[in-house]
Amino acid sequence: MNIVQTHELTKIYNNKVIAVNGVNLSVEQGCIYGLLGPNGAGKTTLLKLLMGLQRPTAGRAEVFGSRVTPNAAPIRQRVGYLPTNPKFPPHLSPIAYLDLIGQLFGMPAEERKPRLASLIRAVDLLGAASRPIRSFSTGMTTRLGIAASLINDPELLIWDEPTAGLDPAGRKYTLDLIRELGKTKTVIVSSHILSDIDRVCSHVGVLHDGQIIYSGSVRELKQTIGRNHVEMEVDAPDESLARLEAWLEASPDVIGHAMRGDWLEVRFNPESELAQPLVRTLQAAADCGVSVVSLSSTKAQTEDAFIQLLEADQADGFSRAYNTVRAQPAGVNGADQG
Repeated sequence: MNIVQTHELTKIYNNKVIAVNGVNLSVEQGCIYGLLGPNGAGKTTLLKLLMGLQRPTAGRAEVFGSRVTPNAAPIRQRVGYLPTNPKFPPHLSPIAYLDLIGQLFGMPAEERKPRLASLIRAVDLLGAASRPIRSFSTGMTTRLGIAASLINDPELLIWDEPTAGLDPAGRKYTLDLIRELGKTKTVIVSSHILSDIDRVCSHVGVLHDGQIIYSGSVRELKQTIGRNHVEMEVDAPDESLARLEAWLEASPDVIGHAMRGDWLEVRFNPESELAQPLVRTLQAAADCGVSVVSLSSTKAQTEDAFIQLLEADQADGFSRAYNTVRAQPAGVNGADQG
């Protein structure tokens, strides 16, 4: 069952900046879904559209099977939202703030009080429970935001860059918490930090220039990009290497290659079995006078796969801009393009 679904979701600011461009996204119930992309890719805007905090220019978003609108209070009652670098009333204490949030959710005092006490302990703010929020560090503020997003015991968590600005201990705590919460809840977490997505997410959507260029499991992403990826340690004069590189350029078996010092990295067509193309390549190396000292088949890590996706997307002329967006209404304004 898909808990989140979008259909050609689009957001344009000031009739010229396309922050989200025709996004079709599906998030299954019970998964930890990572929204991965560089800064400015449109992650923050997309999450705000899912929350109904901004109006789409075109398309629609559905959460729990209902269309998201600016007045989607019943949906928000079931969602815990954590914005990037959350801001809170500086004069309030964590206890007072969480109590206020609980009241806004309509929680009775007998349910609210033990809940906020439990959350204060869970996010390690017990020693600062009565201090004004203005005195908090970035890590403490983020932990308070986490507690606030959990006050209503939501079914769905939407966290935007929850590890931003955190020290290593704070990042580890947050990632461990996401993994634990994912055992009982659906979690959507955005990040530009590749290792964070790899550590906690089962599924990932790669967002680039406002469009989803990959959506699927993290494992499939690495397998798809990393399949038939071979590294060769080579020993040869420059002219021999040049002949081999020319052969690789012309070979239908090869979709990419690069020299890194003494290592030649070759990516073979993933639709082919590795054995025969590799044999042909090794024979070509010998014919060109290149000695292969060692050979290894590697699996792409998340970072390699992510970079390859972005490179492939740029090579495909991804800046489609206005010609991929349907006629939009005039006078659409906004500010946040994250």
